Amino acid sequence: LFSLGNQIKQNIEGVKGIADLNVEQQVERPQLKIVPKRDMLAKYGITLPEFAEYVEVMLAGQTVSQVYEGNKSFDLTVKVNDNYKDEAEKIKNLIVDANGRKIPLSYIANIESSTGPNTINRENVQRKIVISANVAGRDLRGVVNDIQSIIDTKVQLPEGYHIEYGGQFESEQAASQTLMITSIFSILVIFLLLFNEFRSVSQSAVILLNLPLALIGGVISIRLSSGIISIPAIIGFISLFGIATRNGMLLISHYNDLRKRGHDLMQSIMIGSLDRLNPILMTALTSALALIPLALGGDLPGNEIQSPMAKVILGGLLSSTLLNGLIIPIVYYLLNKKYSKA
Repeated sequence: LFSLGNQIKQNIEGVKGIADLNVEQQVERPQLKIVPKRDMLAKYGITLPEFAEYVEVMLAGQTVSQVYEGNKSFDLTVKVNDNYKDEAEKIKNLIVDANGRKIPLSYIANIESSTGPNTINRENVQRKIVISANVAGRDLRGVVNDIQSIIDTKVQLPEGYHIEYGGQFESEQAASQTLMITSIFSILVIFLLLFNEFRSVSQSAVILLNLPLALIGGVISIRLSSGIISIPAIIGFISLFGIATRNGMLLISHYNDLRKRGHDLMQSIMIGSLDRLNPILMTALTSALALIPLALGGDLPGNEIQSPMAKVILGGLLSSTLLNGLIIPIVYYLLNKKYSKA
């Protein structure tokens, strides 16, 4: 695992945006390996579980009973005296009972000196090693995508090995899925509230046209700034849903009121649009002026979340306000003209 981790580190350290790349440190310590000779075990009639038990009893000991002294109890452990197992040669000469025959341990096992890691970390009963890094100057998702591409093409994992991407990237993925579900649910709730207000599927759908109008500006603002659809940007889009829907409601509601007063379709649209122009512009301008400092202060500490969200809302406000006064009246006119003829 440690060598594989270093191989991955060497391959990805050139990825733009990676900082503080590090492989979990492991210190090599001397170890003694006892490898069973399967052919000799079969010859002497010793099974692998029995062999493992012999080695465990001789070197680690085995608790066979307890000794009580007053109110205290002590484990009674059977094991080989330390003087007979402090050297590899002595361990080789330890006597094993092979179905009534006394033979040295070296007859049925190879005792070898080697080195191994000082710690072995596990997760879900699987060994693991952590390769960690920070991201600087780039978006997290872009860096991870580059890392995945390099590993897929340059690193050949042995059978049974796999790579998991965790940390902040894993949290961001989970948050993105949650926000996606929240966005769909919010659009559904908005539509139901609109239908409850206007009692018309068509008029509710016309008001929801403001959502893609707002998305146009939000996407353009992302493209002109960082080019990254981050979690704060998604939150900004969700906020836009309410703002854009409000503007459409102001227009459609006033159109309907004017038609109830006796105005024809075209007069209702002309008068209603002029009446609602100032409130819509004043609301959008007030919101935009409050968001401009946040959008421009993206490099300041603490604005990493507020700035992307403010940029998305600013772009969406601009596009939805400009297009709202053009698209909504036209669609309302075409829809009601069709129904009037029918």
